[in-house]
Amino acid sequence: MKENGRTSPADLDAVLAAGLVAHLGVLVDGHPMVVPTVYGYDDRQIFLHGSVASRSLLADAEACVTITVLDGLILARSVFEHGVNYRSAMIYGVPRKVTDPDELLYGLRLLTEHVTPGQWDYARRPSKKELAATALLAIPLAEASVKISDGPPDDGDGRDAALGLWAGRLPVTATWGTPIADPLLPAGIDPPPHIADRTGRPITG
Repeated sequence: MKENGRTSPADLDAVLAAGLVAHLGVLVDGHPMVVPTVYGYDDRQIFLHGSVASRSLLADAEACVTITVLDGLILARSVFEHGVNYRSAMIYGVPRKVTDPDELLYGLRLLTEHVTPGQWDYARRPSKKELAATALLAIPLAEASVKISDGPPDDGDGRDAALGLWAGRLPVTATWGTPIADPLLPAGIDPPPHIADRTGRPITG
């Protein structure tokens, strides 16, 4: 589907901004492994984090990171023409393990703020012990493939149009729900505005 390809850096940025979960694909001992994880990014690289014990978070080997945003279903007159409207990015590169303390905090802040803007300044920052148990990889955004599908079914002007069947798009609309407090949270501590204000808002942009 070459017609779905995009080459503008702005399109890559839009997919990264809209997504929340990335899938990191790597080879571990010769076997493929794909791991879901949250991410953060800037204009040069994407940051992925996990435990230092994770065998998937290995640097110095080619990796592929994918982000996919589901926008809806394409429901055609024939099953063959069914499809999905989506925005996706595949990023290829050799991960670099972040070891500099300042860059480690920078990457973790980007990751935290991407998922929940405002949370980095609200919550306690990582301790030295927690940082020592955290692995952070950086992968350049220099090599990426972006695809976007947002059209209607393709069989509206074919012979299946005579079937008299409904065809069109079924959009997906995901929104944030009402915050649910930790059962151990003392009474009187309400969600801060940067969390409470997300209720009812779209999850993806």
